[in-house]
This record gives sequence, structure tokens and C-alpha cells, in this order.
Amino acid sequence: MKTFGELIAEGRKRLKLTQREVAARIKVEDGRPISAPYLNDLEHNLRKPPRGHLIEQFARHLDIEADLLYFAAGRVPRDIHPGSASEDQVMAAYRAFRKELKSRKH
Repeated sequence: MKTFGELIAEGRKRLKLTQREVAARIKVEDGRPISAPYLNDLEHNLRKPPRGHLIEQFARHLDIEADLLYFAAGRVPRDIHPGSASEDQVMAAYRAFRKELKSRKH
């Protein structure tokens, strides 16, 4: 599995965009764009992957599945809230997820 940084770098290159172009499109909560050096650090795995707000923008602007980016970032998607499922549902979902990953190895 590729890292978050590898996924966004590949997406950016596939679309033939520069780091500056992508950085200008990705906005933090106050509406300011991220910096190209920050994007470079993300692509080279020198920074921790960002939170949901930025992950969703990377997915949209780089045409990458958001769930893939969330998984690579080690984060839970923003639409899955801790109070939205019972403990049994969470455990069942993780068991199903592990089973699916193991079945795809072979």
C-alpha cells in the first residue's frame, strides 16, 4: 500500500499539475491555501497526513478516492462519527474489513 504522500504525489503528476498549482487549490479552514513547501513535505512523508477537511480536498482536486486517502492517512472518514454506531457494529465492521484484506492477499 502506498503512503498518503505517494498517493497525492502520483495524483498530482497524473494530472500534470505543479505543487504550487495544487497547493493553491487546497484551502485550510480559514480559506487560505496551503503552501507549496507544506505539500512537498506531505508528498515526501516528512509531515503527518492532514485531517479530514484537507483529505477531502486532495481527493476532489486530484481525483483520488477519499476513502483510500483516509486509510493511507490512518484516519477515520469525517462522515463516520463515534456515536453513529454501536460497539458491536464497529467490531463487526473491522472484522469484515480484515477478512476482506486477507482474502485479497492470495
